[in-house]
Amino acid sequence: MFKILNVKKYFLLIFFISIFSLIYAIYVEFILSHKPCKLCIYQRIPYVIAIFICFFGLALKKKLFWLSFLTLTFAVSALISGYHVGIENSIFMEFSGCSNTNTGLINKKDILESLKNIIPSCKEVNFKILGLSLATINLLMSIVITFITARLYLYEKNRSN
Repeated sequence: MFKILNVKKYFLLIFFISIFSLIYAIYVEFILSHKPCKLCIYQRIPYVIAIFICFFGLALKKKLFWLSFLTLTFAVSALISGYHVGIENSIFMEFSGCSNTNTGLINKKDILESLKNIIPSCKEVNFKILGLSLATINLLMSIVITFITARLYLYEKNRSN
């Protein structure tokens, strides 16, 4: 498989996967009106980083460095989404940023205004594809990309030696 897939093509593939993933997340948020929780927002960060890594990996030398950085980025993405899936399935407790606490609001106007800014709980799954939450799909994708990128890194490192 790795003989067919060279590093430049792989960077292009991950670049387009990352762009598509971010556009789809924005589509679900703004067009389909499913407000994301904090962890959903955090899960977008590795994809933004991956876009830059792929750009630099295509434009600059030291492909092995960029492959290792890409592997690390998607390993972190797998950890974040794995934690999110764990919260959704009640394996882990929600962290304080996932819950809404509006203590101390007495004024009716302040209460109504705060209702507009409610962030969904990280436990709630508001959107599914084929019965899987987006966090679960992200976890699976991140694990696969991490594995393939690490294998490509090792293949390229052994080939250059």
